[in-house]
Amino acid sequence: MEALIQNDAVVLGLLMLILMLVFQTSNSPKPIYANFYRYVPSLLLCYFVPSLLNITWFEGTSWAFRLVNGEESSLYGVASRYLLPASLVLLTLSIDFKAIRNLGSKALIMFFTATAGIIIGGPIAFWVVSMISPETTAGDTWRGLTTVAGSWIGGGANQTAMKEVFQVDEALFSAMIAIDVITANIWMAFLLYGTGMSERIDAWLKADNSAIKALQEKVAQYQMSIQRNPTLTDLMSITGVAFAVVAISHFCADLIAPAIEKYAPYLAKFSLTSGFFWIVVVATTLGLLLSMSRYRSLEGAGASKVGSLFLYVLVATIGLQMDITAIFNTPLLFLIGIVWMLVHITLLLMVAKLIRAPFFFVAIGSQANVGGAASAPIVASAFHPSLAPVGVLLAVLGYAVGTYGAWFCGMMLQFLAE
Repeated sequence: MEALIQNDAVVLGLLMLILMLVFQTSNSPKPIYANFYRYVPSLLLCYFVPSLLNITWFEGTSWAFRLVNGEESSLYGVASRYLLPASLVLLTLSIDFKAIRNLGSKALIMFFTATAGIIIGGPIAFWVVSMISPETTAGDTWRGLTTVAGSWIGGGANQTAMKEVFQVDEALFSAMIAIDVITANIWMAFLLYGTGMSERIDAWLKADNSAIKALQEKVAQYQMSIQRNPTLTDLMSITGVAFAVVAISHFCADLIAPAIEKYAPYLAKFSLTSGFFWIVVVATTLGLLLSMSRYRSLEGAGASKVGSLFLYVLVATIGLQMDITAIFNTPLLFLIGIVWMLVHITLLLMVAKLIRAPFFFVAIGSQANVGGAASAPIVASAFHPSLAPVGVLLAVLGYAVGTYGAWFCGMMLQFLAE
């Protein structure tokens, strides 16, 4: 069926309008919006509302119509090839290795424990559900799960990277987004509930949380030291650095991927012949290197906010291609998400008990992976407002390792599926 709107400029305007309305309402103090977003994650709407443009309404009747054909739109191609790597650069640019080191070893141990829980949890959940319902894990299900791993270790940018690297089709990806967002937000609700009894949990873990109090002042001072009102020069520098790295990433990918395909074609099974894989890897690596240079100061002018803006535009273009009815065809996929999250939680609590880590480090270590920069600060600030940047710092670290960790998880999933 021919779509009513075929001009991408019009479609982009609609997507930006949708994002504007979601952000305005989700940050509104009005009770009607506050109550709504208490139960409905704003991120889910950024996927879901654009997908409504892609639905054939009143299908099978003479009134049938479709506003936009997401498959024919070129917006996703532009967003994934240009805005995604730019987003990765800007989100990793703000990594402050010294500040992360100052958080103490327990914070980093819990963060990487959470990462390990996601990496091994995916294959374990896949194997468990394959024993219960082989048809649920049949076919390309493993490919779709790599996007969940990308999201739960890093974020939306890493999720999209896995979608492209492992060639996940839109119908399967739609189902995976539902598993990702719903499971992650149920877990975040438990974490927020746990903040109210953190002292009792710390007592059970036999943890000393005195370091958290000292950390509050240190983090507050760090936050104040880098903040400034961005100038036009700042914004030009942010976008200039981002898209210069995008250019270098594309240039390198155009050299590396064909060379591997020509001289080592057997590496194709590891996605190393994918040009997009190298775009993402080079962009992430250069972002990490730049974080150790003077360009890291661009975070004070809002580099990560610009990166998040690019990311949400990408999210909306993904939503434009979604088939929101896909999840109803395979409800048992949710079981994979639940088992996966249980592995993640179990490993976290075991290690926390072993090293006597405070519940604060358990919570932000988990959310820095599963929730990313969008929700890790929320959980951190539930302990104390000045601790929100701690969640951001660890979440940014998640962006850096998300692509590598999710790819490794994908390799294990592929091994189990074969």
